[in-house]
Amino acid sequence: MPQKAAEILGLDAVAFIEPSFAALTDPLYTSLLAADNGDEGRMLVDENEDPVAVAFHEKAGWIAGSFLCRPPSVDLIDAFEQVNGEIYQENRAIWAAAIREYFSLLLKQEVPPAFEDLNPVRKGILSDAIAGVWGKGTGETCIDCGCGSGVGSLVLRELGYTPLSFDNDPALLSLGLEKGRLLPEETMCIDATQVAAYTEPVPKAIGIMMGEINTFSSEMWHAIAAGLFAVSRETLITVGTEPETHRIEEWAKEAGRSIEIRENTGDVFYDHWLCVAKEP
Repeated sequence: MPQKAAEILGLDAVAFIEPSFAALTDPLYTSLLAADNGDEGRMLVDENEDPVAVAFHEKAGWIAGSFLCRPPSVDLIDAFEQVNGEIYQENRAIWAAAIREYFSLLLKQEVPPAFEDLNPVRKGILSDAIAGVWGKGTGETCIDCGCGSGVGSLVLRELGYTPLSFDNDPALLSLGLEKGRLLPEETMCIDATQVAAYTEPVPKAIGIMMGEINTFSSEMWHAIAAGLFAVSRETLITVGTEPETHRIEEWAKEAGRSIEIRENTGDVFYDHWLCVAKEP
C-alpha cells in the first residue's frame, strides 16, 4: 500500500502499533510502544513543535505510534531519547491526512465491501440540497457525518468542498473506498459520537438522512448531533419528518446555535427537511 506516513518519517515502510484509526485515542498503545526495545528512533513534530508521531526500529522493521489524538507519555519520550533518535517536522494537517490514508487502506485491504447501495437518483437530490444551502465551495473542509459508502462525500467534492468523511460501518467504508466515492486520506472509521476526539473544528459539516429519530434512538442521535455541532461552524442536517426537525432545533439551540428549518420539495422521503445550524 502507499506509504505517505512512511515517506514523511523518511522511511521505506512503517507499521503502526494502533490496530485501527479509532484506536488512536487509546493510551494503551503509548505504553506498548514505550516498552519496545528499538535500536533507532524517529520523532515527528508539527508546526508548533508538538510531537505527533514516534517510531522505533526493531528486528521486524519500523513500528510507530501516532499522537494526533492523545499525548505521548514521559516514558515514551525517555525511550526515544535513549536511542538518540532523529527529529522530523511536518504540518499537522498533512500528517493527519497520511494517517487517515494508512488506516483507510488497511481497512480496505482487510474488510470485504458491502453490496452496492447507491441509488443514482440520490446523488442529484443531495447535490441540489447542499448547493441550495451553501452554493459552490472553494476547497473548504466539510465533514460528512455517517458517510456510509460516500455519496455525500462525492457530492461535496464535485461542489468544490474537501470532505472529511466518517462512519462506524467498515463494510460501507470499504465499498466507498473501492468505488472511489471516498478517498483514503479523507476517511475515518470512528464512532460519530466521539468525533471531537479525532478532528479539529472545520468550517462546515453535513449529517445527511439522520434518523429515524424516535424515543428509543433519541439519546444516540442527540450525542451525534452534539458532536457534529462541536466540530463545525455551520451544519446541515437532513431528516425525513417534521417532528424530527423539532429535536434537531432543540439540540442546536442547546449548543448555542441559531437554526433555520427548510422544507425540501425535491425529496419527500430521506431529506424532506433541511436543518441549517450556525454559530452566532
